[in-house]
Amino acid sequence: MEQNSERTLLVVESIKKYFSTKGGLFKPDKWLKAVDGVSFDVKNDSVFALVGESGCGKSTLARLILKLLFLTEGRILFKGEDISGMTGESLRRFRRSVQIVFQDPFASLNPRMRVIDTLSEPLRIHKLVARRETREKVVQLLEKVGLNQSILNKYPHEFSGGQRQRICIARALSVSPQLIVADEPLSALDVSIQAQILNLLQDLKKETAISLILISHDLNVVHYLSDEVAVMYLGKIVEKAKTEDMFRSPKHPYTELLLSSVPKINFRGHESRLASSKPTVKQGYDVSKPGSEPDSDAPSPLNIPPGCPFHPRCPKRFDVCDKVVPTLKVSGDSLVSCHLY
Repeated sequence: MEQNSERTLLVVESIKKYFSTKGGLFKPDKWLKAVDGVSFDVKNDSVFALVGESGCGKSTLARLILKLLFLTEGRILFKGEDISGMTGESLRRFRRSVQIVFQDPFASLNPRMRVIDTLSEPLRIHKLVARRETREKVVQLLEKVGLNQSILNKYPHEFSGGQRQRICIARALSVSPQLIVADEPLSALDVSIQAQILNLLQDLKKETAISLILISHDLNVVHYLSDEVAVMYLGKIVEKAKTEDMFRSPKHPYTELLLSSVPKINFRGHESRLASSKPTVKQGYDVSKPGSEPDSDAPSPLNIPPGCPFHPRCPKRFDVCDKVVPTLKVSGDSLVSCHLY
């Protein structure tokens, strides 16, 4: 971790988030390990991506970073300050500095608020502009995301999904944040609209130098936009590297699976260069029966298998994988959690 570096904006240190679940009649309660010992840092003026299948803990991690959930263990530092101890004015500054863009733009907008009210509310709360200047500032925000003042008095239901997401991005930008957490910002949109929003994020990144945590399962998007990538599996990071290094030479078998399963796509002439190898990855084993045929179900975070969490699906597993949990260690320019390294 580069905690003392002037370039480091956010430091996540060994954080965990466990949820207690009812075990049912005559069964003990269980712990769902949504996030289990995750560490990384985000630098100023950079895009850090978190990728993985649904249920791997990406969105829970986002809510921990935003202080919307309490940590079970570990700590998160923003500009060197532990966010768990923030109250009063320090918490207010943090809320202004770190914003989120949610997956579903319709659900994240108040259906009873006009656009001008939605965008002026954060300006009023944080006392950023005088009342007489609010409308002008809102128009500037709309223009920044490719919209115009003709929509000021309209309501969310009057817009397309792409337009609503642009409004959500404008709302996030309204307080001039230093970090935006984008939690699957494209997945609820049509493919043609996804490219428009992706290009908008790229343009805003260049213009504003805002840092971005991009949470996505779409590796083409991640390749196009990010500087660093961390791959999550069952609450843990299994590989972390610079984006080009990971796409050129993935190390963890799960990363290879992800890269091999995504088709190529073009954004502004940028073709995602996915790994050329196409590993045959088994989709799951009955762990209690070594050598059994694979089944279609991946392990559950409620019942994580012993040893390496990925070993029931891994084509490269060997004896130690079933018994020993690998640690995240340096391999070349990457960090990888695999007994092969």
